[in-house]
Amino acid sequence: MRALILVGSGRYADPWHPLARTGDRLGEVIADAGFEVRVRDDVDDALAELDGLDLLVVNAADPWRNGEAAVGAPERSIAGLDAALERGMGVLGVHAAISSLRDYPRWAETIGGVWLPELSMHPPIGQAHVRIVADHPVTDDVADFEVFDELYSRLQRIGDASVLAEHEHDGRRHPLLWAREIGGCRVVYDALGHDERSYDAPEHRRLVRNAARWAVRD
Repeated sequence: MRALILVGSGRYADPWHPLARTGDRLGEVIADAGFEVRVRDDVDDALAELDGLDLLVVNAADPWRNGEAAVGAPERSIAGLDAALERGMGVLGVHAAISSLRDYPRWAETIGGVWLPELSMHPPIGQAHVRIVADHPVTDDVADFEVFDELYSRLQRIGDASVLAEHEHDGRRHPLLWAREIGGCRVVYDALGHDERSYDAPEHRRLVRNAARWAVRD
């Protein structure tokens, strides 16, 4: 099984997320799940070259953060992602991926949500409690756990998905992990993973391994 991890650089990077370091940790975890892993930071070029790929992992940030929407993505890259989704490639979006790939028309619908600057937020990064709320292959053998992370809240969800984990903030429950099938694709969004400390939690590593396998129907 072949997995590609997209690590944000250039317009897909930001000052807050150490994407290269989290990309390395993701690579280790997904390799442990039985994948042949490649990591690339040339996001748009890589999305034009997805033939034969089993799993796409997006670990990239918001390309419009500095008002750069006019830059756009190459048509060949948009077509490459669309073709891979049509053939049923598995997808795992991690943390800031929910605000990424904004120039790709199918991305938000595929991942099942979007970060809205006027609504979405997170409490200060720190030790936090993650609650598992559903039985699913992605949560197999994972119980509630503690993790050092930045917990996204008030995300705008799109379409149907099975919420698998959540946290509580300001008296409300906020999804942190969901899985969905859209078209022929299996998709998981994992809102954890702000920095490499998130992957020190063995439960989070297991969730990522399970998510990768489920997304490719392994």
